[in-house]
Amino acid sequence: MQLGIAVFGGCDGLTPAELARAVEERGFESLWYAEHTHIPVASRRDDNRPARDYAATYDPFVALAAAAAVTTTLRLGTAVCLVPERDPIITAKEVASIDRMSGGLFEFGVGAGWNRLELANHGTDARQRMAMLADRVQAMRAIWTADEAEHHGPHVDFDPLWSWPKPVQRPHPPVLVGGNGPGAEDRVLAFGDGWLPQCGPLASVRELADRIAALRQRAARPVPVTLFGAIPDPAMLRAFAEAGVDRCLFTFMSGPDDVDRLDGWAGLLDRR
Repeated sequence: MQLGIAVFGGCDGLTPAELARAVEERGFESLWYAEHTHIPVASRRDDNRPARDYAATYDPFVALAAAAAVTTTLRLGTAVCLVPERDPIITAKEVASIDRMSGGLFEFGVGAGWNRLELANHGTDARQRMAMLADRVQAMRAIWTADEAEHHGPHVDFDPLWSWPKPVQRPHPPVLVGGNGPGAEDRVLAFGDGWLPQCGPLASVRELADRIAALRQRAARPVPVTLFGAIPDPAMLRAFAEAGVDRCLFTFMSGPDDVDRLDGWAGLLDRR
């Protein structure tokens, strides 16, 4: 099982380039950036946790471009890109560009978003966000794989177009579908290449193991699973591996103690 770092927020620690070098030097497999374009002041989470810290996030594609420029083996990803807040034609080019710049090491984690006010500021009706996510990913798939791409869906509609570069990875970088809700596995099967659940909302490792097994049975293939927010504990990492998880991501809030936390987690690389 691989271990990676998922930057959930924070702009006061190492820059993306510095962090990427540090993550690669310590032997982690991957580096991921979350996305929030902004946080409306009136935002409230369902669990009443404060939302302001979510606003301190780099643009993931800018951050990952900096990371790609200074690393050679590190896989890079979004965890997650909020596709319903983005133009799919522009995002398709950004994904392809990062994949080219990294030498084919990009993974595209996608999600629909939880913040209804944030979505609304982008002109997105939160009730449509799941359908928009699916349609926009399908439109991007067409752009990545066809020289003259076209797509005619309920939320994205364009006649044949040209767009280069194409991704290094063929047919395109893996699309990892985020989410823990009851429809998450359906979305993985419909337009994803892997599943990216969050550790926190899961009731138990047993639930995770059962869902992974059921997903792989439905897909009739070994669907890759990346667990976001994994618990950095040797026993838990072994349990996640036994449950079928292929990669665990440790949630990282960037700040003054970046190096110390990376050093602490690096000790787990030999204890999986």
